[in-house]
Amino acid sequence: MKSLKLVPLRPKILSCRMIPQVDAALAKGLGCDVKRHTSIGIVTCDQDDSLYAALDHATKFASVDVVYAKSFYAGSSHASGPLSGEIMGVIAGSDPDEVAEGIWAIREALKEEICFYTLDEPGKPAFFPHVISSLGRYLSAQAGLEVGQAMAYLIAPPAESVVALDHALKSARVRMVKYFGPPTETNFGGAYLAGELTEVETAARAFAEAVMDVAKFPLEAARRPERMRR
Repeated sequence: MKSLKLVPLRPKILSCRMIPQVDAALAKGLGCDVKRHTSIGIVTCDQDDSLYAALDHATKFASVDVVYAKSFYAGSSHASGPLSGEIMGVIAGSDPDEVAEGIWAIREALKEEICFYTLDEPGKPAFFPHVISSLGRYLSAQAGLEVGQAMAYLIAPPAESVVALDHALKSARVRMVKYFGPPTETNFGGAYLAGELTEVETAARAFAEAVMDVAKFPLEAARRPERMRR
């Protein structure tokens, strides 16, 4: 994506706490298997899709499961509190050290690898043309794919997402395995696209190029047709 001259919008972890021995009733409410999940880690972040991808990343580096992950309505600009952001994710395991390792993996992924992007111009949209070269146990289950498969995780504002997904699907040998029709909880749209790594990389680049094109020419179709019906 570097050659496209995109500006990274780095996510910010707003809260990060552990409960080494979680109450069984609460654990069950969060979706834990109370026989296996005795320790949990809770993270909130100002970018929901970045955290979803980072939660998946954690399952590849620690013996943890993602038991809870939900976006908050309207996005981080309208959060319920200063530490809310636009998502809360919870990982769980049988060993507090494993949960701590999972939280560290989330922090490192958000710091170095996973983020939204925008154009180097004021007033342009944020979007998420993210490639996962090898899926972990969380997003593979969400997408109905095998662990280790490659996937493009593509998110953009409503109109941009529709135009860009069409372009991505036509530009590479990929298939759409999950569609997020706009508006999502944070008023975006997008999809998961699966295929060989080189193909999902091509699809993600095509998605980014199309988002950029819509951003630069939003009213391209608002012109008199060459042929008018009578």
